[in-house]
Amino acid sequence: MGYNQAYNAYKSANVRTASQGHLVVLLYEEAVRQLSSASGLFDSDGDIKAVSIEKFNKCLQKTEAIITELQVSLNMDKGGEIAKNLMSLYVYFNNELLSANINHDKKKVDFVLDMMSQLTDSWRQAASSTANAPAAAVTNVLNIEG
Repeated sequence: MGYNQAYNAYKSANVRTASQGHLVVLLYEEAVRQLSSASGLFDSDGDIKAVSIEKFNKCLQKTEAIITELQVSLNMDKGGEIAKNLMSLYVYFNNELLSANINHDKKKVDFVLDMMSQLTDSWRQAASSTANAPAAAVTNVLNIEG
């Protein structure tokens, strides 16, 4: 088995066996990775070379899809104010990314990247602190039956 096959098998097993909180962290981490990649495509003048536009678009579209997945995982009935605030943030982030994609706006990409990085850290802490908690305590915000 080659390195890439082994790594892909590891990643697949990691997702299949992850806790609910860890899955959210994995989504955030991938969004941060995609946004970092998109941000890195800008040159020192704040422009994107024509050959990089397609990659930029793909990175932002993947991030938007991840954010949409985070949106649909919210349990608005049980999540209370936290779920409402996260929903507002996710809608805002996707709007900013759509605008950034159309206008090739590095500031918007970097803003969402910074916010998603901060949220990733918060979710990491939450996932590790609830790792041994009953499933019902973890699923209040997520749309997952406990």
